[in-house]
Amino acid sequence: MTERIPCKTEGCRATILPTTAAKTGGYCMPCHQEQERQKRQAYIEQHRKTVNLYEDLTDPVEILKVMHTPRQHDPLIQYVPYPLSKEQMYVSLTAEEAGRMLKYALELLAAGDKNEADPILLSLVCYRNDYIVEVLPELMEHGMYHSGILFKDAPPDIRDRLLQQVEWDDDNRNHLLLILSWIGDPVVISRIREWRLHPPEWAEQLFVGPEIYALEGGWELTSDGERRDLTHGLSYAIRATGEQRDAATAASNARFLKISASNCPWCDGKLTILLDADTSHPSLAYLGLPLERLQVETCERCGCFSTIYVELDRQGVPVWSRFNQKPAYLPSFDSEDSSGMTGPRLTLSSEPHSPYYAAIWTLSQQDSQIGGHPSWVQDADYPFCPCCAKRMRFIGQVDWADFDNLGEGIFYMFVCAEDKVTATLYQQS
Repeated sequence: MTERIPCKTEGCRATILPTTAAKTGGYCMPCHQEQERQKRQAYIEQHRKTVNLYEDLTDPVEILKVMHTPRQHDPLIQYVPYPLSKEQMYVSLTAEEAGRMLKYALELLAAGDKNEADPILLSLVCYRNDYIVEVLPELMEHGMYHSGILFKDAPPDIRDRLLQQVEWDDDNRNHLLLILSWIGDPVVISRIREWRLHPPEWAEQLFVGPEIYALEGGWELTSDGERRDLTHGLSYAIRATGEQRDAATAASNARFLKISASNCPWCDGKLTILLDADTSHPSLAYLGLPLERLQVETCERCGCFSTIYVELDRQGVPVWSRFNQKPAYLPSFDSEDSSGMTGPRLTLSSEPHSPYYAAIWTLSQQDSQIGGHPSWVQDADYPFCPCCAKRMRFIGQVDWADFDNLGEGIFYMFVCAEDKVTATLYQQS
């Protein structure tokens, strides 16, 4: 039997074969690999260069082009980030500069660079709510149907082509139905009503009825066959106090992520007040709630596994709903970890941003907001009110990653103004 040799690393108890010792200089393989890693890291730190791709650039369009240009990872290059985020740059563009970005996206499409053109178009539509109708024929020519929101302002001729195509295009039908939901004009509504009454043969290939796709566009087809909007056009960002100039005014409008005095009946942890807002704020006033403030509570832990309903009494005090149904599975929670999320002080922006600002969660923006369109991580899911059985309206969302480096997932908030019931649900990737 071959005698094994102790590893030369001080404190290491491993023994190795003589053949391994000959290869590694007397070290066990883990110690040898760690030495090689340290050598490589030392080499990288000694030879790494700092590169500023934005040096001497002042044109916002040229800066955005650099931001969108893919980079291959090179450990020997450390890139200097631009002081403003991509979404901040888009919001600050003039109409002329936005037009140049749209032209650049068209050039990328012509060159076959679909993966580079798509995020530019999404940024123009979501962050700015720009009108990009001239690009839609090109998107159809290239078969780019996966970003349905780009077609939301489609003119009648494009809409009619899509309505024809959905009847025969089995490969793209799912995306085409999502596009039609974003268009959602009277002609589309009429066709979806028709499909609900007389399902076409291809409807058997779908997992849900064609009318359910309307939820992706932020509306539903009512039992009367009419469009009922489930989102609101005014959208205000929820940001850390340091990002707001008028924090005092914003704080009076809304407060976020506070610990409730109530406990969750399922896990006994403290409930979290996701939102405590003045109902006269423009993002909520349309609801006509007979309350001075709207509070939305949930359980951070159990709310990840079930829709949580909370009823508001006459004074607007939230009460755990009798309609809540404990899910079949809940993990065991640490009883000491029940204090709720802590983090920076949050405030509501003083000015609205685009209602579609956070509609695509895979872009780089922060998603937390009141109003606007949800950042669905999975499928659109507007819960039914347990009292009247109508779908509840979306009123806002909190993305844990916006305020916690280790945070993940989004809590979505809904309300039935008639029955004074709120609901929260959670999605994550």
